[in-house]
Amino acid sequence: MKKCILASVALLGFITIGAQNVTLNVRLKPIQTLVVNNSQKIVNLDYVTKDDYANGVSSLNADHLTIFSTGGFQVKVKAANAALQNGGKNIQANTIQLKASAGTDAVNGAQYAQGTTLSANETTLVTSTAGGVNKKISIEYKGAGANAYIDNYIAGQDPTVYTTELTYTIIAQ
Repeated sequence: MKKCILASVALLGFITIGAQNVTLNVRLKPIQTLVVNNSQKIVNLDYVTKDDYANGVSSLNADHLTIFSTGGFQVKVKAANAALQNGGKNIQANTIQLKASAGTDAVNGAQYAQGTTLSANETTLVTSTAGGVNKKISIEYKGAGANAYIDNYIAGQDPTVYTTELTYTIIAQ
């Protein structure tokens, strides 16, 4: 019986000696992507009537942005220039406001900027402490009223178009 017990202890000792430990790491890298709705890559603010010049016009772009983020994030926007250009004339970018809102698949707990003035400097539109997969953000663009653009029509152009490029970015928070 003693021999059997000693043999068992010796065998277990050999098995234990042969055991190895492995460290398993789950390594998460931050990923943020932002995609502009392909059918909304051109936004027009059309001034057609007297009321448009007096009250301003807006364009609501539902689900304008789709984001993927592995944690909290900020979405920012900036104009390429401080003014929208047409030849030698311009319209100041800060006369245009942007309003962010939840899209059809909203980011839980996100904070959306209301009435942000367009600028050549980055401006934060959305802030969230949580990430999300394929979450939607709607953006409304609003041009100035109060006849701010009354002297910006250029004879012979129909319509007169003032242009700038906007850059949206997403960063980890």
